[in-house]
Amino acid sequence: MYKWIAEHHQVLSIVASFGSLLIWLVYAQLLYLGFRRQRSPRLIINRGRNKDINALCLISNMSAESVFVEYIIAKLETSEGEITMDVTDFEREYSEGDEQSPLDVRENTRQGPIECGGFLHIGTFCELIQRLARYENIEVVDGQPQGELEFTRLTLSLIGIYGPENMPVGAERSFDISVSGSRLGLKPASWDTKQLASIRQRRKLRRTVEELNATDFSSSSSLRRVAAIQK
Repeated sequence: MYKWIAEHHQVLSIVASFGSLLIWLVYAQLLYLGFRRQRSPRLIINRGRNKDINALCLISNMSAESVFVEYIIAKLETSEGEITMDVTDFEREYSEGDEQSPLDVRENTRQGPIECGGFLHIGTFCELIQRLARYENIEVVDGQPQGELEFTRLTLSLIGIYGPENMPVGAERSFDISVSGSRLGLKPASWDTKQLASIRQRRKLRRTVEELNATDFSSSSSLRRVAAIQK
């Protein structure tokens, strides 16, 4: 045995060196994947409390760091076209004297950071649908449009800043709307939220943010049509 090892020690040394290199490569790959997973943002858009349009629209941050939500864009697809709106700010009715009293920022806008493992809700899907419908003067009863118009899909897109990153990140998810008896059903169009985190997608998001920032609209007035996010 010792004689055989002595005769083949050079070959064994090469094999051992190759094996050590392979182990280090695997270890380095695992470290890289762990680092990449930790640095990758992950936002989840989902239903809560119910399964129909009366469900809460939940936005959860499953990233390793906080995400600052900058814009929330809702797009309602109908049988006669689309309605797209910035729903980042709450829809409020002001009464006399409101302008003289300071208002809590959190009572007016959903813009702000979501901590790691945290979440926020932006109202029910029914409220979002009714809000978009009002913008186009569409008569809605219990979430259903009156007349021949049909609602087919609601898509929510998020634009935010992840931790110390310079370029924006995003997430998007669509929900199919269907008539179920006298109510509207709501079903996710995909099993997961689409993450917009590649270099190309983030460059497009940056251009979208620049366009939104250049648009003449007030943060207190959310009933403004804005450009849809290009996929």
